[in-house]
Amino acid sequence: MKRYILFISLIFFIFLAACSEDEVTPNERFDSYVKQWEKEEFAEMYGMISSTSAETYPTEEFVDRYAKIYEDLNISELAITFEELNEEELEAAMEEGTATLPFHVEMESIAGPIAFDYEATLNQEGEEEEKNWFVEWNPGFIFPQIKDGGEIRFDTTEPTRGEILDRNKMPLAMNGPIFDVGIVPESLGADPEQNKEQIADLLGISVESIDQALNAGWVEPNLLVPIKEIYDEAVVDQLLQIDGVMIDNATGRIYPEGKAAAHLVGYVGQITAEELEDKEPGQYGANDVIGKRGLEQLYEEQLKGEKGLKIIIEKEGEDDTLLAETPVKDGENISLTIDVNIQEEIYNSLEGDAGTAAAIDPKSGETLALVSSPAFDPNEILYGTKPNLWEELQNDEQNPILNRFSATFAPGSVIKPVTVAIGLQNGSITPEEEIEINGLTWSNGEGWGDYEVRRVSESTGPVDLKDALVRSDNIYFAMKGIEMGSEAFISGLQEFGFGEELPYEYPITPSTVSSTGEINDEVLLANSSYGQGEVEMSALHLALTYTPLLNKGNMLKPTFLVSEDTGQVWKENLLSSDQAEMLKGILREVVTNGTAEQANEAEFPISGKTGTAELKLTSEDKSGKENGWFVGYPTDDQNILIAMMVEHTEDRGGSGYTVEKVTDIFKELK
Repeated sequence: MKRYILFISLIFFIFLAACSEDEVTPNERFDSYVKQWEKEEFAEMYGMISSTSAETYPTEEFVDRYAKIYEDLNISELAITFEELNEEELEAAMEEGTATLPFHVEMESIAGPIAFDYEATLNQEGEEEEKNWFVEWNPGFIFPQIKDGGEIRFDTTEPTRGEILDRNKMPLAMNGPIFDVGIVPESLGADPEQNKEQIADLLGISVESIDQALNAGWVEPNLLVPIKEIYDEAVVDQLLQIDGVMIDNATGRIYPEGKAAAHLVGYVGQITAEELEDKEPGQYGANDVIGKRGLEQLYEEQLKGEKGLKIIIEKEGEDDTLLAETPVKDGENISLTIDVNIQEEIYNSLEGDAGTAAAIDPKSGETLALVSSPAFDPNEILYGTKPNLWEELQNDEQNPILNRFSATFAPGSVIKPVTVAIGLQNGSITPEEEIEINGLTWSNGEGWGDYEVRRVSESTGPVDLKDALVRSDNIYFAMKGIEMGSEAFISGLQEFGFGEELPYEYPITPSTVSSTGEINDEVLLANSSYGQGEVEMSALHLALTYTPLLNKGNMLKPTFLVSEDTGQVWKENLLSSDQAEMLKGILREVVTNGTAEQANEAEFPISGKTGTAELKLTSEDKSGKENGWFVGYPTDDQNILIAMMVEHTEDRGGSGYTVEKVTDIFKELK
């Protein structure tokens, strides 16, 4: 019996061997078909389908349709597996000339993974040497759901853009109601041209742009043609008086703080062709909006969310079939440590003056406000009806487009507490030392040429540290800067974070010692010690340099997001606790008996330091421009510290003008 079975098996294998030599098996043939399929070689696949299939489905219904569907659906990672016929099934198939092979398809699409099971029937065709296996193909090979017909469509769900919120959940950028202005061409009345001119005038656009919209290929006389989005209700009322105008309620990006937070928040706008080219395919469409400036741009990835997408097969008379789906993912909200009330108060206090301010909580490091003035209204940028708005902003001599809080400026005398801290640490400054200084000017010798350091007032006797800070004596600091030397001075500034990026979420220009990072000239060193020369700082960095006075000598790390840990130390041991206490006392005397006397108007104590950054070329130049600084905080509460700079205060009381503004802010916030 065993010999008989062995004999039969031997005969079968001989038969298979003969088959493999003379003709291809259905396993081999379908394997070749699958390999071409995985490579999306549709023309080669078409050559492997049966003659009846080719008659039923011409090339365009196979090759072209496959290619278009796979391209539209962004098909990738295509993998097909099939169950090969076993020996017994293969023998029967070879005898009958037909074979059925179940297969499984997996792929990635624009809407996520797609997988399905199907069956392939292969039949033998041809005579003798031309005999081969061919696939009986139908559209079910593309997707089983379209075997008997059907169309594939996409349904897109736009995500809701995340909002930008302050520390109290008040919106800085939100999604709110706007108006979509449109025109129905056939309803423009007896004088369409005059009506279009009125519409153009109210919307701040050209008649040509209206004509371009009305002449689009899809437009029909009775269809509503979108023209512009606006948010001004007064303009809406005027537009509705014109024949042909229709207005729909819509949702758009709204900036409740307007100019007060414009540079901080930025705005969105329609994506440009260049921006679209830089993005990953499918991430944005040609009509999408994208962050253009400020936080809208900085946090674009978190705010924008992800589109929801469904691939649906629809057939007449049947329910739609969902082929694949990527659920919509709304954008994330961004919660800031900013307080809109403080932001608004500081911006309004500047009253259109060119300047900047940073407000922080000096005990936690939280940013309470970042202000740049003057500014633009981002709502006007998006929905405004004023013609040539952008051109007007660009030509404004006060440069409202410039973000001043992220830029750096000469700090003037508000840097003097930093110079003191450096000198106290390296031993070049001792509080008790008295220096005899005579007159209003001083030069260190022939190497200085005609240049002299000038101070605001003469001293009544020898000058010590306290007197130098209270009266803001430039000569004292110039002498001390030279005494410590450029290497020690630069090293000290670096300890305070000069020359490095702030550890901060929002990009702020790093503060610099000089244009080269070096000070190789004694005059430059003298000037740098009291905030002139080439030293430049941002308002935020200046505010941070005062935190060691209130935190036992440690400079705090600034925070911007509510989610960040507060009270972190950025730079340690810049002062001893005793030195910090001493300087706090002196900054109080700057107000009570020094250069910041305007702050005495408040009913509560204020401490701080003034600074006048002179923008003139020589010490003899009496008519140069000046920027007025003040860094101050409520002496007892210590819950807010403001560093403010106002440009061109030379005819308005210098730094005292800025002191008054900061004092008024503290009074309003108290």
